[in-house]
Amino acid sequence: MKKKVIRDISLNSVQVIINQLCGLVIFYILSVNLIKSDFGEINWSLAILLTMFNVLSFGIDQAVIKKIATGNKADIMFPAYVIHVFFSGMVGYALLFCCNFLFKDFFQTHHVLLVLGLGKLMVFFSTPFKQLATGMERFRSLLYMSVSSNILRSILLVVFASLDLLSLNNAVIIFIAGDVTELLLCLFIAKYHLRFPVKYRWNKTGYIQLIKESLPLLGSSLFSTIIVRLDWILLGLLSSNIILANYSFAYKVFEVTLLPLLVIAPVLLIRFSRIFHEGINIADAKKIYLLRLLKIEIIVACLIALVLHILWVPVIDIVTNNKYGAVNKSVVLLLSACLPVYYFNNFLWTTYLALGEVKKIFYIALVSLMVNFVATAVLIQFFNGEGAAAAYLFTILLQAVLFFKYSDIPWFGENILGFILPLIYAITGCALANWLFTDTWLILLASLFVYFTCLVLTKQLRRDDWRLIVEQSRS
Repeated sequence: MKKKVIRDISLNSVQVIINQLCGLVIFYILSVNLIKSDFGEINWSLAILLTMFNVLSFGIDQAVIKKIATGNKADIMFPAYVIHVFFSGMVGYALLFCCNFLFKDFFQTHHVLLVLGLGKLMVFFSTPFKQLATGMERFRSLLYMSVSSNILRSILLVVFASLDLLSLNNAVIIFIAGDVTELLLCLFIAKYHLRFPVKYRWNKTGYIQLIKESLPLLGSSLFSTIIVRLDWILLGLLSSNIILANYSFAYKVFEVTLLPLLVIAPVLLIRFSRIFHEGINIADAKKIYLLRLLKIEIIVACLIALVLHILWVPVIDIVTNNKYGAVNKSVVLLLSACLPVYYFNNFLWTTYLALGEVKKIFYIALVSLMVNFVATAVLIQFFNGEGAAAAYLFTILLQAVLFFKYSDIPWFGENILGFILPLIYAITGCALANWLFTDTWLILLASLFVYFTCLVLTKQLRRDDWRLIVEQSRS
């Protein structure tokens, strides 16, 4: 079991790392080769489409993963999910296509939206097979499914950029080629490698049951999905493509810093589902394991935020020819502050889902969406990208408060101080280093020294933390 846990995390790590590196290559090539207005336009269109198709999933994906992982009617639920994705995707794209005739002026301005939508429809069709691989814990198959399109896009963009042929239209064609490749590969792997015993035929009873079981997740999934790209969408509508280009570049790098969370999140959902299978009353050893795990996550998140904030301007200005570094300094400061809170929220969200507390997830997501929409719409009128980042930080802080308040896990609340201390140490180290030094690298080294010294002296970081986590993961 120990070897399996390590192998699963390793394979998922490779998948996430490859995707993030390819994503950075794609984003970087587009940012430096396209003018800011075109770069902002393609990012805005992708934000709209990813939000639309995530909403169309109805939150069924997470429910299906749990079914496959536990073997509970998975052979009935999975084909129902495939059929749902196919028909909801077709209807969604048909509505978007009809809007092209109803709002001609809008679609003339945003002409790439409809074309990119065709590619993202292919990606949407491939999602059930990725969830199947996740639920079956076949992370090698998931690796192949997930990296194909990004690798192809990266190679083609590098070639086109080196030949000075990269334009907005060519970039859109490359994106579609990658999306179609991903769908074809997912179909091939699902048929010849996963070999899940399933018949793809309409089952009215199975579909209705799936919708009923996923209905509580529908609202929370919809709200959470919208929040992820609401700032991009509103900036594109209420500000300008240039401001959106600046902000989206900073936000993309922020997303890359979530790599450790992306690595462990699929594994955590499966493990948590098993730990909390019989309710909240778990063994003391499991409680300690969960608390240590979250503490390590927050320590890593604070470390990444510290490095991101200090190195942003000198590094990014060099690699983008002073295009996206200094202009995003304040945005990155606000987004980096989100990192430890984001890990905290994800941990509790996974716990809630494993316990079946979907109503709480729904209400927290609803409140968060309402607050985020109002805050983002108001603040970007005055502060542009900085306003969007501030609204996002405020929203996830509110989420953290609500998750903690309604957790109903007494042993979790008793240890809240241990989750706050790493953030305090990171802020202290950064402030002290900036006061003592002016050289960037000296500031970084001094900040890290203060941060880790405080963690060790207060026993927030101990030698046996990792050993305990691995040992408990075996059981």
